[in-house]
Amino acid sequence: MAPLVILVVVTLVLLGAGAAGVRALRPWPVAVRGGLAAMFVATGVAHFVGMREELISMVPAALPAPGFLVTLTGLLELAGAAGLLWRRTAPWAAGCLGALLVVMFPANVVKALDGRAIPFEDQLVPRTAMQVVFVAATLAVVVHHLRVRAGRTGQSPA
Repeated sequence: MAPLVILVVVTLVLLGAGAAGVRALRPWPVAVRGGLAAMFVATGVAHFVGMREELISMVPAALPAPGFLVTLTGLLELAGAAGLLWRRTAPWAAGCLGALLVVMFPANVVKALDGRAIPFEDQLVPRTAMQVVFVAATLAVVVHHLRVRAGRTGQSPA
């Protein structure tokens, strides 16, 4: 639940700052990028501090080297968060992070279905709903970029 709260709160704060006159935050995708960056910093750090063992236990058994995979995905999340903050790399970072969310989702399914008592937000339906919000936010950044780019060239987005 914490990643969703971070995404929503940071995005709303940045939207408010943009509405209050901070020009650099005016286009709404900048606020969404900031919210996503904050969320991915928090989740990326969790791959190394606090939740590492839990995350390792979530890796599906069919995959090799769970510790390495958790380290790799944590580094990718942190790199993606940095990429979201630079306008030129933001659509690429958002697209890659969206794909990463989809690829990592089976670990959430493993956790939800392993038979242990888990908090409500980690159960399959709420976790899936949150994942949809996260992927939608990354897609919104990519789609906005494509629309702006198409508007500049006079072509429809591919």
